[in-house]
Amino acid sequence: MSYVDGFVLVVPKKKLAIYKSMARKVWRDHGALDYRECVGDDLNVKMGVSFTKLAKTKPSETVVFSYIVYKSRAHRDKVNAKVMADKRLSGPGMPKEMPFDMKRMTYGGFKTLVVA
Repeated sequence: MSYVDGFVLVVPKKKLAIYKSMARKVWRDHGALDYRECVGDDLNVKMGVSFTKLAKTKPSETVVFSYIVYKSRAHRDKVNAKVMADKRLSGPGMPKEMPFDMKRMTYGGFKTLVVA
């Protein structure tokens, strides 16, 4: 089974283009099996708690859901070490500060339960 890191971020809509340009696929370059950055589209759900309510977004903000797939947790740790050392994350073209609210970011590692 695989291992997945999942992220939920609150991004101001006016900074979405900056976030998109920052969200490079360096994880794939260092061995991740899959990498996706997904911006909220249909978030006004009728059942459960919506991402916007959970993240307490303002009308000027949106939710970005991201995930990275690895072979295992050990593989994730190796890939992330390489990613954090990658100069592209701190080089030219990267914003000086994050284009999202770090205090409202949530993330975690997950063991895969079902693959369909």
